[in-house]
Order: sequence, then C-alpha cells, then structure tokens
Amino acid sequence: MAALIWLIVGILLVVAEVLSGDFVLVMLGAAALAAAGVSAVGVPDLVSVLVFAATSVGLIVGARPFVKRRMLGSGIRMHHEALLGSTAVAVSRVDENSGQVKIGGETWSARTLDGSVVEEGEAVTVVEISGATAVVIAAV
Repeated sequence: MAALIWLIVGILLVVAEVLSGDFVLVMLGAAALAAAGVSAVGVPDLVSVLVFAATSVGLIVGARPFVKRRMLGSGIRMHHEALLGSTAVAVSRVDENSGQVKIGGETWSARTLDGSVVEEGEAVTVVEISGATAVVIAAV
C-alpha cells in the first residue's frame, strides 16, 4: 500500500512540474518514485521515508543546478516565455482593458499593448504575459 501511495505522489509531483518549471517538483517526484521502488520490495516504511529524504536532497543539491543550467542555457523557452512572439486569434473583441484570444488551442484573457482594438477573428501577436493575461498587438 505504501508503494502505491509513493507512486501516486511521485507521478503527481512530476506532472505538477509542468506548471512550475523550477525543477524542484520533478526532483521530489523522482525521489518519491525511488521510495516507491524500495517500498515495493518490502522494506519498512521508515526506510522508504529515509530513501525519499536522501534522494530528494541529493537530486535538489546535485542534479537540479545542472539540469536547470542545461535547460535554460539551451535556448529552450519554457512556460509563458514560449508564448512570446506567437500568433493568436481574437475570440472576442480585444481592447486595452479586456478581451480573449486563442493561443495554441487555449483561450486566454487578453488586452492590447497600444490601446488599439482588435475585432473577433483577427490575428494578433503575443508580446507579453502579465499574470494570466496575454498582452497582444495586431499581427502585421
């Protein structure tokens, strides 16, 4: 039973990393998966907790800086940075205060950068992400 709990926690942490992008949750998720592995072979729960703790510290201190440097130095844009410069389509009227656009199949709240008005169906370019709002300009 403990192995199943560790497995679920590990998978949830790895999936949650997609939202955070800071490479901490994936390290904790990997540590939980390691704890699930040792728990599955029948070791006491205290041992699996110690494996989780040791693996977490080892991965966060040892592997995380390398992985983060490698990913950030590779030029790969992650999360909201990947949306900058992308083309979107207005799904409602967008002005300097409100509106909605569709970016890659997802609907985002939006506003224009320069105070212009974009009508539904027109293409826009994402220039900034401010919280959960895409700041856009009319596509050229």
